[in-house]
Amino acid sequence: MSATPAKAPSPFMAQYLDIKSRHEGALLFFRMGDFYELFFQDAVRAAEILDITLTARGEYQGESIPMAGVPYHSAEPYLARLIKAGERVAVCEQTESPAEAKKRGSKAIVNREVVRIVTPGTITEDTILPARRGQALVAIAFASGGADAALAACDVSTGAFEIRDVAPEALGERLSALPVSELLVTEEDEARPLVRQALSAMRIPVTPRPKRAATPAEGEAALKATYKVAALDAFGEFSKAGLSAAGLLLDYLSLTQAGADIRLDPPRQASIAQRLAIDPATRASLEIDTAMRGGRAGTLLATVDRTLTAPGARLLAARLAEPECDAATISARHDAVAFFLNEPTLNADIRTRLKAVPDLERARTRIRLERGGPRDLKSIGDAIAGGGAIAAELARQTTGLPAPLAEAAHALDASQQPALESLAQDLNTALAEDLPTLARDGGFIAEGWDETLDEFRTLRRDSRQVIAALQARYAEETGIGALKIKFNNVLGYFIDVPARHGDALMKPPHAETFIHRQTLASNIRFSTAELSDLAGRISRAEEASTARELDLFRDLCARVESQSAAISDAAHALSIIDVAAASAAWAEETGAIRPELAEDPVFETEGLRHPVVEAALRKEGEGFTANDLSLDARGEANARLAIVTGPNMAGKSTYLRQACLAIILAQAGLFVPANHMRIGLADRIFSRVGASDDLSRGRSTFMVEMVETAAILSQATADSFVILDEVGRGTSTYDGLAIAWAAVEHLHNINRCRALFATHYHELTGLADDLAHATNLSLRAKEWKDELVFLHDVQPGPADRSYGVQVARLAGLPVRAVRRAEQVLKRLEAKPGAVDALPLFAAVAEEPETFTVEDTGEVTRLLDTLDPDELSPREALEMIYRLKNARDEADRDSGTKTSVDRKSQSRKS
Repeated sequence: MSATPAKAPSPFMAQYLDIKSRHEGALLFFRMGDFYELFFQDAVRAAEILDITLTARGEYQGESIPMAGVPYHSAEPYLARLIKAGERVAVCEQTESPAEAKKRGSKAIVNREVVRIVTPGTITEDTILPARRGQALVAIAFASGGADAALAACDVSTGAFEIRDVAPEALGERLSALPVSELLVTEEDEARPLVRQALSAMRIPVTPRPKRAATPAEGEAALKATYKVAALDAFGEFSKAGLSAAGLLLDYLSLTQAGADIRLDPPRQASIAQRLAIDPATRASLEIDTAMRGGRAGTLLATVDRTLTAPGARLLAARLAEPECDAATISARHDAVAFFLNEPTLNADIRTRLKAVPDLERARTRIRLERGGPRDLKSIGDAIAGGGAIAAELARQTTGLPAPLAEAAHALDASQQPALESLAQDLNTALAEDLPTLARDGGFIAEGWDETLDEFRTLRRDSRQVIAALQARYAEETGIGALKIKFNNVLGYFIDVPARHGDALMKPPHAETFIHRQTLASNIRFSTAELSDLAGRISRAEEASTARELDLFRDLCARVESQSAAISDAAHALSIIDVAAASAAWAEETGAIRPELAEDPVFETEGLRHPVVEAALRKEGEGFTANDLSLDARGEANARLAIVTGPNMAGKSTYLRQACLAIILAQAGLFVPANHMRIGLADRIFSRVGASDDLSRGRSTFMVEMVETAAILSQATADSFVILDEVGRGTSTYDGLAIAWAAVEHLHNINRCRALFATHYHELTGLADDLAHATNLSLRAKEWKDELVFLHDVQPGPADRSYGVQVARLAGLPVRAVRRAEQVLKRLEAKPGAVDALPLFAAVAEEPETFTVEDTGEVTRLLDTLDPDELSPREALEMIYRLKNARDEADRDSGTKTSVDRKSQSRKS
């Protein structure tokens, strides 16, 4: 008996399966009317992530087809959740209406095509993207057998595009400086050790791509096709690796845009030599823009950010992520901050205007990508107008503007940009007050802007008045007061009467006028020739009105596209002004000062403060203890290396970190929270402060510490700035001391850089006498009434002791353990050779505890009345409890005195 042949899928399902077969790696949003539907495993996965209902539709190969859907008009929040969950979404739209499909045959189904693929790095929706954070789609490629590497990075939401050559070993630090949303790499390159190492330090979505696009020839061809040029000379000279990275990026964009034109600004070649290098470990340690626990709160960026526009916030984040190394650029930024700081009234006025400026960068890009709407046009018009007002404010200043502000004002000056000014005026005139999100919803062009559109609208309004009059006339002629003229998408306009009046309209004399259309349980519906004619005229007027409005929308979008470069310049100008004004506001708020830039590799500060810690203490009503620091890599004016000692919790880590943060702020173009600062520009900063294990890579805490220390000793130059905290603590005392000793000598003698080295190995403090350009610093602490008080101020010289046992007591270590620690410490301090091995490997011999029980009154009274020979076992047990309770009560009453006395007695014994 032959098997029953499988039933062929329906035309609809055949269409779905065909489209899905071309997008296996993505969830397919399949447009069906007012919903995006998902089928099969896509539906199961989406229902799980989105917590939506999973249903079924029909059968395929004998099994029901899982189905889930989301509303078309509110799809963006669902898209955001899917992307956050690591999914890619192919958006498949209907490319014709059902009426158009029927022209091809009564059983023809609507044509559908994938119009874009939404991935983490290609989002443009304003409701999905974080407004104050950039996004970067990055491609990496190699050339010369892996000896050369390059990054191509773009922000699809703003159009920014840059290509930069990087040393292969510096991939990690360059990637960590970018707000990477998605990384493209060929499968062959992904296997390279340096790539694996870079990716292991970052949690970013990685998309493997075929090798074919990552070649210099493909990159050159893609760039020429994208910008419609015959040669790339106008963009500069690209390396082979740079062209390969660009080819990989543009090929992916072409795929995700479903063949639509790629809308990116001309590629900019970034110079790595002019950026302060910060490796991923240092970036994480200093919490520049991401806290160790995740998120933005508690970071340097969150602390200093006073920007009022989204592009300004993104520019400030970019500057802090990659501070400058060019003194002229840094000084120009400082000039802009100083200008606003010296003009507080002007700064307040400028910042008031900035509050009303929309996100010009992203609005422009959405219009260019044909994903924008009337509100984006309104944003563009308002931003350009607001920028012109700001430029006029700046132009009225009698003092000369610093170069960055002068250039920004020129880009915003209406008299210098007549076409841009005309566009802004027309946008503000053409657009209505209440705007829909989508152009197809209509009603966004203001009355009086277009005569033809006004005529269509008048006809539509008049026709509706005619319908109202017709309804009144029909009601009067028939004597049916409940007669209504209504509309739906199936019947169009129709006459609706209660069922009890239906027979009257189907009999003479009304039967000749009223044509029966539909009978319902409680209503009967009719039409007339007059109503049908009027409905046709209304429909044509509405269609013509909608079509005309869409034509006007496209015309305005075309004008935006023609002024794209000028709009981009204006957006950048607004962000520059915002950052300068915001930096001045923060400096005024915190008392930050302008750092003096020196040509010598020095670091001289007075009253330096940690901006993040100070802000946190200020919220609690507490003050921050400022400290001085002077280093000179040449060892002439000051030591190049300082060994920092002091107890835990005294503030060593804060002292170290604030020095690095001061460099970042200064070289990013901001002022520094200090009384005075003179700094020679650093080429790199390194921070190894705090460590944790990396179990996913099989690394212990000590191994992580050693890897990071090795990177510092291998890469630090004479212009670098290094902070190291407690190197060697993760192993035995002698091994750790030896490693720390060697690291100090290497930094001093080989790297010859400015460095702070915090340690609890007091043996290292002797190196300050042996090394020519080293010194000791310590953070003070005092004991008062058996309590340890941290003073948090730094003084010359080594700390007298570590106070480790006292800190343990503050941490809540059990009293017995603290007493035991004091005994062991006393023995080791008195006789360093008293033990044969370190405590990590051999227990220290027990020392008997001897305590003098002081007279507690109640205990003595109980003992005086006690006759042991007369006690029964039960009475003896009760007496023990009474004695214990009396002793506990005495301990609580005596408090610190008891603890001090016992310690004294213990030492005497």
